[in-house]
Parts: sequence; structure tokens; C-alpha cells
Amino acid sequence: MRSFEPLRGRVRRVFGLAFVAALFAALFAVLFLAVGGQSPSTNADLVGVNPPLPPPDKSWLPTINFSQAEPWPAGKQPVAPIGFTVTRYAHGLDHPRWLYVLPNGDVLVAESSTVPHEAKSIREAVQTWLQRNTGAIKESADRITLLRDSRGTGEVDQKFVFASGLHQPFGMVLLNGKFYVANTDSVWRFPYREGDTHLESEGQKILDLPAGGYNNHWTRNIAANPDVTKLYVTVGSGSNAGENGADNEFHRANILEINPDGSGMRVFASGIRNPNGLAWTPDTHVLWTVVNERDMLGNDLVPDFLTSVKDGAFYGWPYSYWGKNIDERVSPQRPDLVDRAIAPDYSLGAHVAALGLTFYTANAFPERFRGGAFIGEHGSWNRRPFAGYKVVYVPFRDGMPDGRPEDFLTGFMPPDRQGIAYGRPVGVAVDASGALLVADDVGNTIWRVAANPTH
Repeated sequence: MRSFEPLRGRVRRVFGLAFVAALFAALFAVLFLAVGGQSPSTNADLVGVNPPLPPPDKSWLPTINFSQAEPWPAGKQPVAPIGFTVTRYAHGLDHPRWLYVLPNGDVLVAESSTVPHEAKSIREAVQTWLQRNTGAIKESADRITLLRDSRGTGEVDQKFVFASGLHQPFGMVLLNGKFYVANTDSVWRFPYREGDTHLESEGQKILDLPAGGYNNHWTRNIAANPDVTKLYVTVGSGSNAGENGADNEFHRANILEINPDGSGMRVFASGIRNPNGLAWTPDTHVLWTVVNERDMLGNDLVPDFLTSVKDGAFYGWPYSYWGKNIDERVSPQRPDLVDRAIAPDYSLGAHVAALGLTFYTANAFPERFRGGAFIGEHGSWNRRPFAGYKVVYVPFRDGMPDGRPEDFLTGFMPPDRQGIAYGRPVGVAVDASGALLVADDVGNTIWRVAANPTH
């Protein structure tokens, strides 16, 4: 490859990276879809407890399979099971990623996205070009919008800019009269009064965080424990599998614990490549998270997962996956850490990009949904066929998953249009009426799923 560097430099100067990226993307699409990676598989056997893991795919050409974003056609919307109705709760948003329901029923939406940056190589230019077509990369709105259903009809009739000028905001939580938001590089705290439609104070930064991250690992979630004495903050890895060195991963691939004033920071759990959703089981009060695992080991490795989070536990990244399965790409190896690694509780399938997580504690849905977990799966970019692009439900019993994940909200990727995505689900939350809200960042919409009346 070194002999091509002079030619590559001349091509950059003459045509520019954007043009070259388009050319290379077209070539990559032909190559990867034609010969790249393993044969298509269904992912169906790779869910649940103790999934049978295949060997790593060691082929030199990995599978790349990006979706293409298109607007929702008129009259089209996601599909819920029989007995439920899907409506547009709010639309015209700017890449809505995360949701938080305030005690008075107002719904907060974090509007943010992966931001474009100057490509430093042909490879980076190609990846950026492809991700733009998926709707994943754009200028970030960097704001939080408040949605209000003042009439209780299940449809937003008032919209306010709750906070602006943020830095890729994501997680939000209200604790003891203070509103917290997790930016990609910091946690901020603001005064809040019930009914406020915007934050009047400039706020206070209470914690610095390592910024940005590999692919979409810029997201930082935040949640309070049930007795509201501690906050927990997710920080994704800065690389796929540690290829940028250990120094680049300081306080990354972690769930951090802090006091409400930002003091007392410690690593609560580590070796978790990209944790996103955080939620506490309603009966056992145990912290759970959903995690995006590593790429480039094949169609069916490594499964993204749902797991309880144990204080002080190490979950393997980057040295091993699903317990003590060694990732041979990582150098130097750390057998001492691999020996400590514990396996997650529950597989969601490879490359589904599990992001959203909420436990259902309301009474509006049928009894069988109560206490289980709804998970937003944003969807794959390196798997054939595509995986994710839906919301699934995982039943729980006695504080643990009990059964296979069930499709709950589908239709984001139409079956008759291969590779097209009308939307991609991220955050999930339960509104004041007990309906499920789903943030669709590509569709710029919040969908509402309500149970039909039984009378």
C-alpha cells in the first residue's frame, strides 16, 4: 500500500476527498456486497441467554452494508402488534435521539447527531460519505426540545426550546429539583421548577468527560439510582477494539458513578464497549444497560447485549468478548483482565445497535408487558441481512430476562425496498398515559404506541 501514497496524494489535490469518497464508496459497495464477509444469516439463534457463538470471521474483506435513508412516505408509519395503535406524537424535529418524561408529563427530546469532521484519509472520507446517506452524520442541533400535550389527547400541541447551545446532548435526568444533561464532553446541572418550558440559568458543569468517540460512541447517558443518592454516566470506547492504545481509553468503555454535585467520581463498571440505555428493574432495583459490541469479526460476532451491571465488574472489552472469548486482534493482550471478565446476561443479536432501554411500569398495556424491557435497536451497518431497525420487547421474571426478544415496533425498513430505511429507533420512554414513545432520529419523529381500548 505504501507505493500508492504519492498517487493518492495527487488524487486528493486534483479532485478533493469528497469526489474520491463517492468513487470509492461505489467501488466498496460493489466489492463488499458481492464478496465481502460471511454468508447471510438470520441472527435468530444468537439471542437470549448463553448464545452459541460462531468462530471469528478472519477474511480480509469485512461486510459493509449501509442502509439508505429516505423520508417516510405519506400514510406510512411503523407497525405495532395487534391491539396497539401507532400515531405521530411529534414531527419536524432535528435528529431526535433521546427522551425523558418529566413528572408533570412534559416530554424532553435531545436533538443531536454525529458531527462531520475533516477526513484524514480516503478510508475516512468513504465512511463519512456512506454514513451521511444513512442519516447518521449531519450538523448537530445541540438542543433539548420540550413537548407538551396540554389537552391530554396523545398529540403534542405545544413545543418549546428547553435548552440550546449544548454539545451533543443525550442523557437527561431530574433529581432533587435539579435538571442534569450529559453532553459528549461533560455533565451539566441546572435549576428546574415544575412546569418550566426553558432553562433560565446558564447552569453549572459538574463533571468533565472524554469527548467524541469511535463511530457513534459520543453519546453519554445519565440516570439516578432509586434512592436518588448517586448518578451513573455511560462513556463509550474511543475505538473499535483498542486499536488506538490504552491511553486513548482512559475513563472510556465505562459506567461512572458520581454524587449529585459531581464529586466522588469512580468507575462503577468497566470493559463495556459502548453502553447506552440505563434503567433500573422495577422490582429488584438493579441497574441494567444495553451495549453495542465490537465490529469486524463477522456477521454474527459480537452480539450486542442487555445486562445487569455489577459494581466493580469487568465485561471484557477490548481483550475479550462474551466473557473470556479472546479477541486476537488486540495487542498487547491482558490475560489477567480476561481472567476477570464476566459474560453479559442476555444477547440481542449481532450488530443490532441496541440503544434505547426502558422498563414498563405503567398499567395501560396488557399485563404480560409489565416489568419487561423495551429496547430501541438503531440498526446495523455491517451485516447481511440487516439487523435491528426495530423496537423489541424482552419479558422479565423475578428480575431477569425470561424468553426471547419479541418484535414490538417494526416497519422502519420496508421489506419490499431492500436497504431503504424510513427511520431508525433510538430512545424509548413511557409517557404519563402509559403509552410508549419512540425517538426516530432519521425520521425526525417521535412515535407513540398506545394500547387499544378493551371495551
